[in-house]
Amino acid sequence: MNLFDFLLETGFWMATIRMASPLIFGTLGELICERAGVLNLGIEGIMSAGCMAGWMWVYLGGDLWTGVLFAAFVGAMFGLLHALFTVHLGLSQHVTGLGITMLGSSLAAFVFRMLLPKATTPPKIVPFTPLKVPFLSDLPFLGETLFNQTALTYLALAMVVVVAYLLFRTPLGLAVRMVGENPMAAEAQGLSVFSIRTGAVMAGSALMAVGGAFLTMSAFDAHYIGMVNGRGWICIALVVFSSWKPAKALLGCVLFAAFDAIQMRVQQQSGMAIPYQFYLMMPYVFSIIALIVMSRRAAYPKALLIPFRRGER
Repeated sequence: MNLFDFLLETGFWMATIRMASPLIFGTLGELICERAGVLNLGIEGIMSAGCMAGWMWVYLGGDLWTGVLFAAFVGAMFGLLHALFTVHLGLSQHVTGLGITMLGSSLAAFVFRMLLPKATTPPKIVPFTPLKVPFLSDLPFLGETLFNQTALTYLALAMVVVVAYLLFRTPLGLAVRMVGENPMAAEAQGLSVFSIRTGAVMAGSALMAVGGAFLTMSAFDAHYIGMVNGRGWICIALVVFSSWKPAKALLGCVLFAAFDAIQMRVQQQSGMAIPYQFYLMMPYVFSIIALIVMSRRAAYPKALLIPFRRGER
């Protein structure tokens, strides 16, 4: 089968949308943080914590949707910690974010081992199952691709619309963008820069954690340490690729997921003629090229990475 025929397969695009879903959550979460002027390098650890928290909630007897909410709550708490150091204390966003990543990843592994010390193989839960949308799922190609996914995938796609609407069509979104562009002007209008930035980081971190929970509650049915596997760092790059716009973020997530799906299929068909590491590298190389091409004219938030101190100019 040649590459053109492969790209026309329904199964390929179903897998692409499914693989893009955690990236959509993570990228939207990072986009909200950066629109408010805060770089959140803690995304990898926050996704790891959400990955474990949502799965553990269901494994201990909770239902799936409360597991998603619990994962979002855990993410929001990590976001609050990040905001405390970067927004209120004005510490380095780079250093704090890396610390959050190490804390979240190690804490997730520690809690998993503490609660399940004798687990030799990853225990399983009953995850979200694909839901067919009446009438729409019967459409040729498009119906099978988009409308035969799990509820969390539908939620990820809906969040693109919700975040875009909130950021560009509501006073709240204007306030978030304002504190990311010109916090002095926002303060002059009577807005609390600290409160808006803190809320944005918490909301963004909650979305990141839901992206992690997707892996254990929708894509798979078990949790293992290191499951996020660098997706958080990809989300940071995708925010730049998207020029901080939700619609372009969706495009970037689908593009990266398509590259990833292609390398998996090519790796299966080529046998061992070429080392598998070459195929694992492919989506990252393609993404770097796309990032370079698309981000050359990206207009980043002017106050990104700049701590706000009341009264200073």
